[in-house]
Amino acid sequence: MRNTRTRQNTVRTLALLGAAASLTWSSAAVGQTRYSESWTSLDTHTAAPEWFQDAKFGIYYHWGAFGTPMFGSEWYPRDMFNKSGNSAEYQHQMSTYGDPFGDWGYDKFLTGANDKSGKFTQFAPKLKSAGGAWDPDEWAQLLADSGARFAGPVAEHHDGFSHWDSKVNPWNAAVMGPKLNLVKLQAEAYRNKGLKVLLSMHHQWHFDPTGYYQWAPVPADTNLKQLYGKLPIAQEQQIWSDKLKEIIDEFMPDIIWQDNYLARIPEARLLAFLAYYYNAAIDAGTEVAATAKEGIIAPHKGQVKDYERGGPADISTPYWLTDDAVSPQSWCYVTGMSYYTDAQLIHSFVDKVSKGGNLLLNFSPMPDGSFPQRQKDILKAFGTFLKQMGTAIYNTRTWTVYGEGPTKMGGGSFTAPTAMTASDVRYTKSKDGDAVYAIFGGWPGNGKQVTLTSVTTSRFALGTGKVFLFGPTGGAAIELQATQDSSGLHVTLPATQPYTAIAYAVKISKTGVAPEPTPWLGGSSNPDGGVPATGGSGGSPDGSSAGAGGAGAGGRSGAGGGSGDASAGRGGASGTGGMGAGGASVPNSRGGATGSGGASATGGAAVNAGGTAVNAGGTASASGGNGVGGSASSSGGAAGGAGHGGSVPGGTTATQTSSSSGCSCTVQGAGRTNAGGIVLFGFVLALLIRRRRPTGRNFRTSGSEVG
Repeated sequence: MRNTRTRQNTVRTLALLGAAASLTWSSAAVGQTRYSESWTSLDTHTAAPEWFQDAKFGIYYHWGAFGTPMFGSEWYPRDMFNKSGNSAEYQHQMSTYGDPFGDWGYDKFLTGANDKSGKFTQFAPKLKSAGGAWDPDEWAQLLADSGARFAGPVAEHHDGFSHWDSKVNPWNAAVMGPKLNLVKLQAEAYRNKGLKVLLSMHHQWHFDPTGYYQWAPVPADTNLKQLYGKLPIAQEQQIWSDKLKEIIDEFMPDIIWQDNYLARIPEARLLAFLAYYYNAAIDAGTEVAATAKEGIIAPHKGQVKDYERGGPADISTPYWLTDDAVSPQSWCYVTGMSYYTDAQLIHSFVDKVSKGGNLLLNFSPMPDGSFPQRQKDILKAFGTFLKQMGTAIYNTRTWTVYGEGPTKMGGGSFTAPTAMTASDVRYTKSKDGDAVYAIFGGWPGNGKQVTLTSVTTSRFALGTGKVFLFGPTGGAAIELQATQDSSGLHVTLPATQPYTAIAYAVKISKTGVAPEPTPWLGGSSNPDGGVPATGGSGGSPDGSSAGAGGAGAGGRSGAGGGSGDASAGRGGASGTGGMGAGGASVPNSRGGATGSGGASATGGAAVNAGGTAVNAGGTASASGGNGVGGSASSSGGAAGGAGHGGSVPGGTTATQTSSSSGCSCTVQGAGRTNAGGIVLFGFVLALLIRRRRPTGRNFRTSGSEVG
C-alpha cells in the first residue's frame, strides 16, 4: 500500500514539476475565479462579452410540435384547451383532429394519431438523407449566408417537449416524434459554420396553475402529468433546473436565452443556474451570455436584458438585445402567414445597432423542416446588405448620438419595426475611434449635398480625413467631396446613383482609410474588420488552411476535430477558430481545442478533465514550426485585438485577455513548438492522475459555490 502511495506521490510530483516547467516555457498563467450563488458574485460576470457586442445579428426559430397544425400561433397547445372561451384553436382542434378533452390531446401530436380525415399526424421531421425535407447543414449554410453570427433553436417551448435527448423528460425528440437529437444536430452544424450557438428555453411557463396548460385537464398518468405541467410545484421546479443543467452539460451554448415569467422561479434556483452556467463556461474556456426579460435583471447586471419586439428609443447601456420576428402574426409557421418588409426588418436592425443592441430575429420553418420561400428571401436580403455594408455594422460601437431624421423607433417592448426614409441616418463608430459610419435609409438623390448635422467639428473633427460611400459588393469604395463646420458635415453624393440598395453606408475616417469588404465569419485585426486573411472565408473545408484570419466560413473541424461522444464539445465544431489535424475533442469533454486564432497541431487537444482547454503555446502549425496559425485564445472569448477568430500571422507572440470581470484568464502564445509540447505533456500528465470530478452534479439552492 505504501509503495502504491509512494508511486502515486512520485507521479504527482513529476506531473506538477512538468506543469510548472511548461508554464515557464509558455510564459502564460491562467487565473480563474469561480462564481458563487449570490448576486454579489454573479454581478461581476461580464453580461455581454466582446464577441457578443461584435456579432450584432443572430437568428433563432420557433419550430416544433406546437406548429404542426399550422394554425393560430405557437400557443396552439394552450388555446386548444380553451373550451370555455370557445377559442379558434379549440374549434379547429374539434373540427380537424378531435376532442382535446377526450382522445385527441396535445400529446397525440407527439406520439402520432389519425386526424378526422384519416391522415396520420405527428411532429416527425425527417432528415433529407432519410427521405425527408430537413437538412441541418443546409440550415446552417442558409443562416451563415444571411450574415448571422449566432443562431440556434427553441430547445424547448412552453409545451414541455424537449428537442434533445433529455434524461429528465420522457417527452423528448430523441425517443418520439422525429426520434432525433434535434439540438445536437443543429448545434454541430452551426459550429461547423463558425456560428456561436444560442439555445432558447421557454419552460419556466410550462407549469404552474396559471401556466401554459391552464385549461388542460389533470391526467391520471404520471408521464402525461409531466407533459402538461401538472406535477407538484417543487418537482416541476427541480425539472426546470435539471433541463438547464442538461443543455449546459451536453451543448455548452454560447447564449442561453430565456423567455418571460422567470419571476415564477425561486431566486435560489435562478442563482444556482447562473453560477453553474458561468462556471461551466470557465471550465470550457469560453465566454457566455445569459439573457432575460425580467426576473433576474433589475437591479443586477450580470445578464443581458432582452426586449421583446422592441428596444430603447435612444442609446442605452449596458449592451442589450431584442428578439423580434419576421411576422407580426405568429412566431411559428401558420398557413397564410404575413411578413414584415425587408426594409422594415433591416432598417430596424440598423436602428438597434446604433443604440447599442443586437437583434435576435425569429424565423418560422415549416413542420417538415423546410423554409418558406419568403423567409429565404428575407435571409438573402440580410445577407446582401451585410456583405456590402457589414463593416459599418459588425465590430462597431455606439457613437455620441444614434442618428437623425424623422423616423423614430423603439421606446420599449412591442414596438413594430419601421422602414426609414432617405432623410433618416443612423450612426455607428469603429472601436479604434478612427471612423464614424452614417447609414442612410434610402438614396438621398443624385449629386445632392447632404448635411449630417450631428457630425460637427466639436463632436468629430474630420481634419484631413476622407469620406467614402461604400461601393457595390465586390467593388471599390467611392470617395466623396466633404466639408465640415460647426453646423455639420456637408457631403456631396455622386451625380449618378452607383447601385441600388436597401440602405447606403458612408465611412467618415480621420485617417482617410477606405472601408474594407465585410469580414465574413472570419475576423481581422483591421479596425474596419476587413476581409479574413489566409484561411478566412476561403479556408479549406477541413480547416487545415486556417491562417491569420482563422477558419473560413464553413471551416469544419479537421481530423480528430469532431465533437465529443457525450456532448457537442467545444472542440467539435469551432468554425471561428478552425481546427487542423490536432484539434481533437476527447469524449465527454466540455472543453475545446484551439482558440479562435487558428489551428494548432500540438495545442489543439482538449483533455478529459471537466473540459479544460490546453492551448499549449498555440502557435505551432501542422508542420511544427512557427506557423501562420497565430496565437491561440480561449474559444470565442478573447477580447484582444484580433477579435472573432483573428490572430497574429507568423506564429508571433500575442496576448489576449478575457473581458469577463469574473474570470481573469490570459492565454499567451509562446511562439515555440517545444513549449507547446511541454505544456501539453505536463497538463495531460497532471490531469490523468487528478481525481475525477463527480458526475451528475445538480444545481444547489443554497448560497454555496457551484463548480
